[in-house]
Amino acid sequence: MSKVYISVGSNIDKETSIRKGINDMRQAFGELQLSSVYQSQAVGFEGDDFYNLVVSFESSEPVLSISRQLHAIEDKNGRDRSGPRFSSRTLDLDLLLYDDLITEENGLEIPRGEILDNAFVLWPLAEIAPQRRHPITAKTYAEHWQAFDKTKEKLYPVEFDWA
Repeated sequence: MSKVYISVGSNIDKETSIRKGINDMRQAFGELQLSSVYQSQAVGFEGDDFYNLVVSFESSEPVLSISRQLHAIEDKNGRDRSGPRFSSRTLDLDLLLYDDLITEENGLEIPRGEILDNAFVLWPLAEIAPQRRHPITAKTYAEHWQAFDKTKEKLYPVEFDWA
């Protein structure tokens, strides 16, 4: 079984979109571990604030199969891919890690580069996998978060109603 980490984000009907996306991920992948939910400003465009979290699960499915299922869950939840790359979205599911795999093929970059670039990815990842090591840097995610320039982005934990 492979350990998989997914970044989840939404800034359109964000509570409902995230709740539905997590339910769909549970149906597709089984038991999930969830980080806290964080609020961040839109990055790369002007838009409403996002809610973000990181989810992990174990799977025996190949990485491309998981990626296809994530895209299907985004589509099911109203993801519009016709606009600019950086734009508002109902649901954004990004495959961050698949065990210690390092690859850049079929449109997938694993580990995903934004892990080390964005607080809204790194903080929740460091929360649920603090001692896991980045497959390229060999530093733990706790070490990366400790060294991260926290003045770069404003990020706030939020109370999230899962009901």
